[in-house]
Amino acid sequence: MRKPPHVIEIFLNPGEYYFGDRDIRIRTILGSCVSITLWHPKLLIGGMCHYMLPSRNGGGAVQADGKYADEALGLLFDEIRRTGTALEDYEVKMFGGGNMFQRQVKAGQGHIGIKNAEAGRHLVQRHGLRLASADLGGAGHRTVLFDIWSGHVWVRQFTPQVADDCNAC
Repeated sequence: MRKPPHVIEIFLNPGEYYFGDRDIRIRTILGSCVSITLWHPKLLIGGMCHYMLPSRNGGGAVQADGKYADEALGLLFDEIRRTGTALEDYEVKMFGGGNMFQRQVKAGQGHIGIKNAEAGRHLVQRHGLRLASADLGGAGHRTVLFDIWSGHVWVRQFTPQVADDCNAC
């Protein structure tokens, strides 16, 4: 699919989401956070969220907050309902959940990135959605670009170089 002549670029900060049409490119930078994209291949509409934590601890929230996986996805679902389209017609992709503190997190120990990725996978499954692709885990951060006109998501991962411990360093 061809790039539209006038692309509107949206940058998502942590806790934000955006839903739009074929003239939109959404970009973000992820560390331990996770982004989920939803794309309707026939109507060329879709959105992305950028959440920071698996869920809110405690309760009593008056308004949904995009910082939390379940609430961020719920905000995107609200946008889908407004379009009158069916959730199952959307292609779903997930990205992020990196380990940003390799030296501080021991092997086999869960870190927030893993917990974020697990929360996203659980939510996708719970809502009966099929995950078309995912790039989750690993070390370092990622840049993500989502072109709504084509449904393509471009990911570039930056892995930190960790020096070996040595006495001579």
